[in-house]
Amino acid sequence: MRFGIKAAPRFELGIKDLQSSALPLGHAAQRVKNLPPLDRISPKNKNVLVLSNGHGEDLIALRILEALHRLNPELKLQVISLVGEGKVFFDAIQDLWLVKSGSALRLPSGGFSNQSLSGLIQDLFAGILWVNWKNWLCVRRAAKDGSFIVAVGDLLPLFIAWSSGGNYAFVGTPKSDYTWKTSRRYSLSDYYHSLKGSEWEPWEWNLMKAFRCKIVAVRDQLTARGLRKKNVRVIAPGNPMMDGFLPVDLPIYLKNFRRVILLCGSRMPEAIINFKRLLNAVQQIENKASLMVFVAIGAEPSIGLVEDSLNEKGYRKVQSSLTQLDVNSVFEKNGLKLVIGAGKFEEWSRFAEIGIANAGTATEQLVGLGVPCVSLPGKGPQFKHGFAIRQSRLLGGSVIPCKSSAQMAKRVQLLLQDSRLRERLSVIGKKRMGSSGGSEALAKMILQFLNSK
Repeated sequence: MRFGIKAAPRFELGIKDLQSSALPLGHAAQRVKNLPPLDRISPKNKNVLVLSNGHGEDLIALRILEALHRLNPELKLQVISLVGEGKVFFDAIQDLWLVKSGSALRLPSGGFSNQSLSGLIQDLFAGILWVNWKNWLCVRRAAKDGSFIVAVGDLLPLFIAWSSGGNYAFVGTPKSDYTWKTSRRYSLSDYYHSLKGSEWEPWEWNLMKAFRCKIVAVRDQLTARGLRKKNVRVIAPGNPMMDGFLPVDLPIYLKNFRRVILLCGSRMPEAIINFKRLLNAVQQIENKASLMVFVAIGAEPSIGLVEDSLNEKGYRKVQSSLTQLDVNSVFEKNGLKLVIGAGKFEEWSRFAEIGIANAGTATEQLVGLGVPCVSLPGKGPQFKHGFAIRQSRLLGGSVIPCKSSAQMAKRVQLLLQDSRLRERLSVIGKKRMGSSGGSEALAKMILQFLNSK
């Protein structure tokens, strides 16, 4: 028993649950609506430290941090990327409104040591335990100094936040009850989740119920309802993954093309292997004369590696007439045009009719924008068959896994020809990914908690 300790109040956002939520949230809406002026929040001892553990989690963490900075520029913001180097934070760190804390490590497994014994062994030899220990000490010090901890991801950041001894929020991004509750059960894990009533594990929801956990947010209302039955006070305020996408008009000169966007992922060397396999599928599509493929890449694979792969396949680099797209290069072969661009995903995703995608977060975002996708699972470590099936079930079939490059080419042709099928999958994808606005809603709740201290 705990005596003489009064837990700080938890805050819930008043968002109407269209799927008949078990808990009324109207009172919470009033509290958010009456949020005190943000200039009342003194920067002194009002620090926020965000933890994230993966590429997708880093993107979500960045959206929340951007919203916090926009609402209160004086707030001191720090971030620790528990998996990988946290490259998405580099611009904010360069602009001096975000401070990088802790230690970063480029993992041999690409952050997927839980899916491969060999990957786990490689990560252990690379020093993952030592780096996690140093990061845990860093979080403990920050909590002792009064920082509010925001954990983005799954068990690892949640456990570190809980064990810090400070107040914390949890944004549970990777798990959704859509993966097992809305379709036929295919595996023992489906029955296991059904028995529990949630994809989250008992030890995870117990950490969510801890008295120092002030905010719990998940990606959709279905998952939130499952956790509420476990007495977790949880919200689904919108999907931060869908924030930051601005409307873009389709240029007139692109209307004569059928438009496909190709996403090969960002973890090397898997990404360039994916690119070559997806390119092989694209080459088998019939009637390529009017097809334009937007190859949107991030920091990796490099432009040079992509161009070398195209040269090996006999593609010819041509002078670009697409000056408005700010492309890096354009290649052609047998009437097929490939447009290569780094950092162009947010813009080019609005041009695409279909996605050819062996990616994680970017595929989900593309589907959330209403673009149906096809995928071609490989040897991993990320985009293996099990990952692709789980992704497809999560997104209601709006991503179609294929068994071969020939099958992928046929699926792409079908989607290009069948506008009704594209529209049906588009509606499903948008529903599964949810609405935008989650990062700002969460930022307001964090600021509200800081104001109450």
